Amino acid sequence: MSTGSGADSAPAPTTHDSRTAPDTPRKSSMFSSLRVRNYRLFFLGQVVSNTGTWMQRIAQDWLVLSLTGSSAAVGITTALQFLPMLLFGLYGGVLVDRLPKRPTLLATQSAMAVTGLALAALTLTGQVQVWHVYVAAFAVGLATVLDNPARQSFVSEMVGPKQLQNAVSLNSANFQSARLIGPAVAGLMITGVGTGWAFLANGLSFVAPIAGLLLMRSRELHVVERAPRGKGQLREGLRYVAGRPELIWPIVLVGFIGTFGFNFPVWLSAYADDVFHAGAGAYSLFNTVMAVGSLVGALLAARRGTARLRVLIAAAAAFGALEIVAAAAPSYWLFALLMAPIGIFGLTVNVTANTAVQMGTDPAMRGRVMALFMMVFMGGTPLGAPLVGWITDAYGARVGFAVGGAVSLVAAATVGLVLTRVGGLRLSIAWHRGHPQVNLVPREQGKELAAVA
Repeated sequence: MSTGSGADSAPAPTTHDSRTAPDTPRKSSMFSSLRVRNYRLFFLGQVVSNTGTWMQRIAQDWLVLSLTGSSAAVGITTALQFLPMLLFGLYGGVLVDRLPKRPTLLATQSAMAVTGLALAALTLTGQVQVWHVYVAAFAVGLATVLDNPARQSFVSEMVGPKQLQNAVSLNSANFQSARLIGPAVAGLMITGVGTGWAFLANGLSFVAPIAGLLLMRSRELHVVERAPRGKGQLREGLRYVAGRPELIWPIVLVGFIGTFGFNFPVWLSAYADDVFHAGAGAYSLFNTVMAVGSLVGALLAARRGTARLRVLIAAAAAFGALEIVAAAAPSYWLFALLMAPIGIFGLTVNVTANTAVQMGTDPAMRGRVMALFMMVFMGGTPLGAPLVGWITDAYGARVGFAVGGAVSLVAAATVGLVLTRVGGLRLSIAWHRGHPQVNLVPREQGKELAAVA
């Protein structure tokens, strides 16, 4: 049920199976979910916090590279930040399904603020060592174990099922718009006053989302029944996903792409420092251009009313192919420009997979399913980042980047073939108004999966 009122507070029954979501209208206003007051507060708080997060990411990677001169060390830092998700992500999802989301987010956001302020104090006093950065990255990762699935699940409680797709897409647009500002400001601060001030800005930025959570109206949240404490809930979540090809295969795909294709801290810092010898400003520029593309991809996703698996497969294939092309880019500016389409297709993969999985999951299982999604997408980084960092150190940034793109491309092709077979689909080529149209259409079997393909 819903305790809210008005057009933006449609009921969200606790027994609702959101796999009916593909029947909702295809088109919606690009910013329709912002009419919901609670979500608007959440969105504005995240704009500030995400900007600080991107500032810290850039400063953290550059600080480690400055202290060690090693791309592998940057990879280790990234790995430590995502290792807790790999180790504890599934259990974090079990806890999120049991816990109230808003108090959980208040705790995790406060913990990440303290971590940023501690790293700022060490850096500004000149006491920072690389192991301090490692510890801070791991601490942020621990908070993320609960923060990520709680934020993903809390979106449906704020906006209800009818606005879920739009809100998920706007969350990504939020993150990417902050990515436009954060790296640019971080680059100026690193070259002007040092990395410590970027860490301090990140720590203070958490005031905004904490205030937004405190100002929300509880009566306007869509109530979702929390899972009771019990045995076997982790296994129950895994069985739930394993029995649904429309969930398991998108998760497998984003696992491969997250592990091998999204190691941009390793690659872009190496391209800026070793390939083009252009310093922190170039690293910031590469991230900013990619963020422009990602923002475009997020806004396009916000206009789509459904998350189609064929869009996911096509975007993943284009993402991998573009990484291979960018790896061979001969000039600084061509490489920088290629970051934009890579950002568009990378974000399309993320949003489409995220939305398809959320909309195909029963609300009572959403914390566990989204924890598995985030564990696979982000938790693969501890495995992929050191390996990619080693390849980059041993064979050069171009080879490392090309390997990541090749793995992403092969994964997209393989999962696409599997979904075609499992979903009982076949290739259809027809003419419409003098133009060829290529589509995947259902055979006699597999109509449920075909509906979301």
